[in-house]
Amino acid sequence: MTSHQAPAPKRDVHNPLLFEAAWEVANKVGGIYTVIKTKAPVTHQEYGERYTLIGPLSYKTAPMEVEAVEPEDPLLKQTLDSMRDAGVKFLYGRWLIERAPRVLLFDTSSMYHRMDEWKADLWNLAGIPTPANDHETNETLVFGYLTAWFLGEYSSRERSRAIIAHFHEWQAGLAIPLCRKRHIDVTTIFTTHATLLGRYLCAGSVDFYNNLQYFDVDHEAGKRGIYHRYCVERAAAHCADVFTTVSHITAYESEHLLKRKPDGVLPNGLNVVKFQAMHEFQNLHQISKAKINEFVKGHFYGHFDFDLDNTLYFFTAGRYEYRNKGVDMFIESLARLNYQLQKSGSKTTVVAFIIMPAATNSYTIEALKGQAVTKQLRDTVEQIQARVGERLFDKLARYQGEPKGDVIDPATLLSDADKIALKKRIFALKRNSLPPVVTHNMQDDSEDPILNQIRRVQLFNRTSDRVKVIFHPEFLNANNPILGLDYEEFVRGCHLGVFPSYYEPWGYTPAECTVMGVPSITTNLSGFGCFMEDTIEHGEDYGIYIVDRRMKSVEDSVNQLTDQMFSFSQKTRRQRINQRNRTERLSELLDWKRLGLEYAKARQLALRRAYPDSFHEDDTIESYFDDIHHDGKMPPPLSMPGSPRGGFGDGARTPGEFGTLTEELQGLSTSDYRGHQQFWKSMSQAGSDDEEEAYRFPLVIKGRTRGTSVGSMSGASTPGLGGGKYLSSADLDRADAALSSHSGAPNGNGNGH
Repeated sequence: MTSHQAPAPKRDVHNPLLFEAAWEVANKVGGIYTVIKTKAPVTHQEYGERYTLIGPLSYKTAPMEVEAVEPEDPLLKQTLDSMRDAGVKFLYGRWLIERAPRVLLFDTSSMYHRMDEWKADLWNLAGIPTPANDHETNETLVFGYLTAWFLGEYSSRERSRAIIAHFHEWQAGLAIPLCRKRHIDVTTIFTTHATLLGRYLCAGSVDFYNNLQYFDVDHEAGKRGIYHRYCVERAAAHCADVFTTVSHITAYESEHLLKRKPDGVLPNGLNVVKFQAMHEFQNLHQISKAKINEFVKGHFYGHFDFDLDNTLYFFTAGRYEYRNKGVDMFIESLARLNYQLQKSGSKTTVVAFIIMPAATNSYTIEALKGQAVTKQLRDTVEQIQARVGERLFDKLARYQGEPKGDVIDPATLLSDADKIALKKRIFALKRNSLPPVVTHNMQDDSEDPILNQIRRVQLFNRTSDRVKVIFHPEFLNANNPILGLDYEEFVRGCHLGVFPSYYEPWGYTPAECTVMGVPSITTNLSGFGCFMEDTIEHGEDYGIYIVDRRMKSVEDSVNQLTDQMFSFSQKTRRQRINQRNRTERLSELLDWKRLGLEYAKARQLALRRAYPDSFHEDDTIESYFDDIHHDGKMPPPLSMPGSPRGGFGDGARTPGEFGTLTEELQGLSTSDYRGHQQFWKSMSQAGSDDEEEAYRFPLVIKGRTRGTSVGSMSGASTPGLGGGKYLSSADLDRADAALSSHSGAPNGNGNGH
């Protein structure tokens, strides 16, 4: 609880100010940029002009991301003018995203001359060392001191309203112990998206989760040269009024590595755009798949002997973390899948893409040549088509009804020149080598872990291989001369995303697949996998396959992943269309309009802890959420399958059931912030006018009992053991067949494959 040096007027907790600080505000570095950017519109919708984001100023990206404006709040203007007079450079403006929230970006280089002074102060205040040669820590130090400076000055001027400061990750979290030591009158929240030590430990060959409670954290951090960073992260976690993580698996990790049990879980969401008709996203899949088909035709020229109508596109993508992202398991499973498909005599071909940025020199000649020769072939064919069309029209226009012979002799349509041009193109398609596995020239080809494992399992794109592999060591963009698609377009064109991660605090890649209606494979060691495993029954029926990497051996996990991919490859086109429809339905679970409610709970808990006298003791968080989600109607009887809206919005299941904040002694008041209540009530009812018929099958949500501890295994509360009925995949297929025969139209208009 924040200390007060002298009696002061009570701050207004009904309309608090919110400052959210992160290193990736208007500064794309990694996944937290997506979290902040996609969540900001919902938060701004709740807080309006009382919401400001704080981040570092990057002169490379800021001009394209932020429009400079003058502060309208006179107290804020006074604070910034005071800092400017002290030599601080900053950019205040509107972030050019949806709802244009206000941002304050500090130029850390403008205060480098005070770095030694601040390093000494940090050592005296908190005993945290800061080595001179660590540029990232130096940047963090200056940014943290500038943020604390700003919050201190502004809170001394703004005395009427409560101030919430929410910090993401250790780079922004340094300001938290400074606020606590200086007794700055703000309430703080710290969210860790992944622990520093966890990332480093998992990157090595360490049995991380089975030994989590036995690690000597100080020794392990020191051995890896990150002790000072670890100290900053741990200090932020312990000094914050509310400490949260993004998933239960990360909460379990944080409890042991940071030595504080998180107060709650704030799952990451996305801005979900629902289509007016179910078949629209299936049409997008068909369009994107056609573009991938064009790339595949060029990449496999000379060996293009498989049927694209019977070809499936699998992919994995993300940072190049070979072990953490499960690329080792993915490649091993692909080799076993190749064997199973060959053994079963399957005609299905699987093309597996690995999209991970690595150090490269240029595109390979073979990759460029493949796209060039197929383009030349297509251009030649189109030219000949035009000439044949002219000849055909000319002959038919001159046709006088001769009694003998055909109306047109096909042999006369192709001229000798046309035949010669086609032969040249066909000869250009011949190649003596196998199609390349990688599209770029790697800087260190012989030491690259992905290429070395591909060589070990001998997935060389031979004609006999039913699994082909393409390693694209660069993020996708539409200007790529080889694979010219944006990432979203590429994902829509694929059939299955495979992310068998060993260390994945959340996992945006499978979440993005779900929102786009693409089935995915994840693990129960990822935050997204735990979230879905705790949320829905029989995830496979909805296109969410979860590999058990927690309780099974590596061999068993590889076999499970192989079986899941093989099972998917045996589905008919119709079954895949139906499964994509069900997958897309899950997107509502990941919408910020629902998951943002957890952030609202964290902010209310922080206010309660900082200003307990401003709240009534008789109100509880339970009544607050009951008011939000119950609309006065009786829920349907258990014998009636619930609609997705019934499961999500009628009080039977809320995001609060997935990750609950500590509530026993910190009960949140409800009557004191009715404005927040009304906002989240309206958000929970958003889209209530959608047609019920858009959802063909009921979504079965797992029952959950609320827990207070992180848990012995995953940190999740114990799933309910209720005997509620659920529909199996066979039931869903039979229902779909019956409905299709009744309506005479295939599900999704038959589009997509």
